[in-house]
Amino acid sequence: MHHISRTALTAVAAATLLLAAGAASAQFQSRNFRVSNGVSKEHPMGNGLAAMGACTLEKSGGKMKIQAFWDGSLGSDLTSTQSVRTGSIDMVLTSTAPVVSIVPALGVFDLPFLFNTATEADQLLDGKVGDYFSSKMPAVGLINLAWWENGFRHTTNSKRPITKFEDFDGVKMRVMQNNVYLDTFKTLGSNAVPMAFTEVYSALETRTVDGQENPFTNIENMKFYEVQKYLTLSKHAYSPTLVLFSKKIWDGLSEQEHAVLKECAVVGRAEQRKANRAMEAKSVDNLRAKGMAVNEINPAETARIREKTRVIYERHAKAIGEEPIALVTDELKRIRGQ
Repeated sequence: MHHISRTALTAVAAATLLLAAGAASAQFQSRNFRVSNGVSKEHPMGNGLAAMGACTLEKSGGKMKIQAFWDGSLGSDLTSTQSVRTGSIDMVLTSTAPVVSIVPALGVFDLPFLFNTATEADQLLDGKVGDYFSSKMPAVGLINLAWWENGFRHTTNSKRPITKFEDFDGVKMRVMQNNVYLDTFKTLGSNAVPMAFTEVYSALETRTVDGQENPFTNIENMKFYEVQKYLTLSKHAYSPTLVLFSKKIWDGLSEQEHAVLKECAVVGRAEQRKANRAMEAKSVDNLRAKGMAVNEINPAETARIREKTRVIYERHAKAIGEEPIALVTDELKRIRGQ
């Protein structure tokens, strides 16, 4: 009798296992998610998407595939984001700046001299403040899976090394077609000239403008070192990247599929940030080797510049919103132990 019941129990256990396995595979459908991206495959975004894609394949038993489209082949950051909202594209990787027109609170990340280090940015974005911004996305048809990065922006020019506030004075600086960036460089005393990215090299070469601002990787890829002498590690803006998924498509996925996408976006985040920071370090060495004079702005002077540009926070508070600005600045004070 004892022997029979043990066999019966084993059979029941086996059947339960089979049922569980069947249920698990039923939670994942065969899916192919198309991801739009404005950069080339060689960019650190490529490392991030490769890691995320390997993770979704493994965790879904080969069912969930991520298909990357590079160099803006599915549209610009903004048009792709609109396509993700309507559900005609599954995902987009975009920096926050183009999405400000949809979610104004994201304009806080355009404010000057906000972060001192990448570690501060990670702590803020991967915590409750990052969650606050992500929680604003579903209302506009988007789900933010994780925060990746574009990185810090720095200043180059052909006039002089910039080491203090006064050195910006009278430098004709190309900036993005963005109100906060224009205001920042005007406040620094520069003559700010809005211009499309594709026109920058020739404007620098002909001295139509003296300088420009971009992350290291763009400065190197666009060969700005051929027409610019001075590189200042100004870190005047840090640009986060959103991993946006279509809410329309999201709503048709199972909870298990949701969990896998979120977990794997975080796996991708670690890989993307690591690759981005390694590439940045390499870019500075390359730019030095190409003959650029590289200098930093010391912490005391950065604090002084931050004070002088505080007025920009006040001027744009209405457009961005008092709440997001207060949340970010308070959290940064907490992180810095102020």
